[in-house]
Amino acid sequence: MKYMGLDIGDRNIGIAISSGIIAQGLCTYKRVEDDRDIEYINNLIKEHSVFKVVVGLPKNMNGSIGFQGEKVIKFCDDLKQVLQDGIEIEFIDERLTTVLANNFMLEADMSRKKRRNIVDKIAAQIILQDYLNMSNK
Repeated sequence: MKYMGLDIGDRNIGIAISSGIIAQGLCTYKRVEDDRDIEYINNLIKEHSVFKVVVGLPKNMNGSIGFQGEKVIKFCDDLKQVLQDGIEIEFIDERLTTVLANNFMLEADMSRKKRRNIVDKIAAQIILQDYLNMSNK
């Protein structure tokens, strides 16, 4: 049984996976339309025997949920409609995870093109690892 981390954006969805200790970036999915995006995520959940999906919830710096956060919640509500019984979706505050992901890649001296292609996957990995770290305390 595995965890899946999602960083849901307007153009891409970063996806990470874990057996419970270390999060690993899986892929960056280029979004098409909500129905097809949900089908893709649901197929990955089945393929990897995921029992919990951890989703980064974008919040404003004051902690309130803004327009982008509302879009993520709506996407997850739609995703819940197709998930098998027992699969949970849990939100985690994702403020600054993309900034953190970019900083990691800059420190690793990655090119701008490579960073652009994997930033969402790295952000999903950070989201999932943060969740795992909080859960294992």
